[in-house]
Amino acid sequence: MSMIYDEYGRPFVILKEQQAKARVKGIEATKSNILAARTISGIVRTSLGPKGMDKIMVSPDGDVTITNDGATILGQMHVSSQVGKLMVELSSSQDDEVGDGTTGVVVLAGALLEQAEKLLGRGIHPVRIAEGFEKAAEVAIQTLGDISDRVEFSGDDTEPLVRTAMTTLSSKIINVDKRKMAKIAVDAVLGVADLDRNDVNFDMIRMEGKPGGSLEDTELVNGIVIDKDISHPQMAKTIKDAKMCILTCPFEPPKPKTKHKLDISSKEAYEKLYEQEQQYFKDMVQKVKDSGANLVVCQWGFDDEANHLLLQNNLPAIRWVGGVEIEHIAIATGGRIVPRFEELSEEKLGKAGMVREVSFGNTKERMLVIEDCSNLKAVTVLVRGGNKMIVEEAKRSLHDAMCVVRNLIKDNRVVYGGGASEIACSLAVSKYADTVGGVDQYAIRAFADALDDIPLALAENSGLSPIEEVAAAKSQQIKEGNPNIGLACNQPANKDEHNEHHSYNMKELGVFETLIGKQEQLQLATQVVKMILKIDDTIVMGQGGGGY
Repeated sequence: MSMIYDEYGRPFVILKEQQAKARVKGIEATKSNILAARTISGIVRTSLGPKGMDKIMVSPDGDVTITNDGATILGQMHVSSQVGKLMVELSSSQDDEVGDGTTGVVVLAGALLEQAEKLLGRGIHPVRIAEGFEKAAEVAIQTLGDISDRVEFSGDDTEPLVRTAMTTLSSKIINVDKRKMAKIAVDAVLGVADLDRNDVNFDMIRMEGKPGGSLEDTELVNGIVIDKDISHPQMAKTIKDAKMCILTCPFEPPKPKTKHKLDISSKEAYEKLYEQEQQYFKDMVQKVKDSGANLVVCQWGFDDEANHLLLQNNLPAIRWVGGVEIEHIAIATGGRIVPRFEELSEEKLGKAGMVREVSFGNTKERMLVIEDCSNLKAVTVLVRGGNKMIVEEAKRSLHDAMCVVRNLIKDNRVVYGGGASEIACSLAVSKYADTVGGVDQYAIRAFADALDDIPLALAENSGLSPIEEVAAAKSQQIKEGNPNIGLACNQPANKDEHNEHHSYNMKELGVFETLIGKQEQLQLATQVVKMILKIDDTIVMGQGGGGY
């Protein structure tokens, strides 16, 4: 923007056209932000529910990911809009806090913004809308607590945990084998859980995938599985009563840290140098032998000379083991990570009942299984599948199921799925709106309408008539006073005197979700929507024209 004067000395302003377009303020800015956020929400809306569609994500390198997990879809998308990034972070927050419901929370936020846009069109101030949404969210969260049930389980009776995990896996690619997969997820979590403290250490659960075979071949290993093999083909492939030294120092002579030059002028000098190098290797191997170890796990590689010496001394070895894997092995076997050969001693060795090399198919693919570890609270899920994409999606699905099981161990209250809890909350919020006067009641009713969007999306993605199905479920909930009535998209239709519908008692079908996951969805979605509604200007720094 610049000011100049005409020939009579009168000032006037020249405003660049692009500068005028670069900044949007007030209600227009709010509506623009709502549009950006709803666009993101619309992308994942079709992935909601047991009949939700998958998305194919192609990275700049050409790597392909097929998934219907909301957090994965949004995490891999390139979103340029700053408000769109808020929706990505919303899904990521749900994933970090709960581990499941990442698609539902974005769909709910999109529905709230759609309702907010209608209210803005009626001339209601964004702050009043945000306040109304906050009041409605408190009522909805309270309602969830009121309609929740406690499920009792123990180490012997894990059926409630399996049923909850199966509900989560219903919308995943592995739903064909959801019973087995849910059992694996439950057994993995219970294998590392401390039921006295209601705590689960996820660091003790490893997920390894190997393409080949089918999803049915997925198994739970009570121990550690690493994607490595024994370093020499002639070394023993099965080691019983393994005592392993876990090294982070390389099997090679020490190298000076400074620049150096070595002149060898005679045959004797070369032989002397060779013998000294050999002695270094022999001393290292001898120190390992003296400690009582019968297996070497090394973070670094070693050359053929060291490999040959280890073979001669009947010491099987594993090389190039990653830092995270080294730590897992040390925790599982009760060993200590040793940074120098001089510090090796018997009490620092890790112990395991058996270490064996497993080969897959007719290829050279091999993995190492460390079983019967001294620390029993270490498990690995070995995922198999037809190709790499299925294996990766199965790993993501199992992670979601494990998170749900962990949440149920922390708080064993559940609400019922199929949109039942959302419809019950919608009815409660609508009832509450009747008691509120002034402008806030419009926002509270809009919140109730937005809650209906979850069952609407479930019905729509299942190829059903959304409005008829949700109306039938709502009507049945009011008529029977039962907040457990929801949409069972996988069940045959019920017939009554008027029409067909898919309203079922979700408690009888065993479709339920954790209470803390559902409450977190409502809280996070409401917070993000409040934030978006309170933005009325976007200023991009460092682009000339007065910083606008």
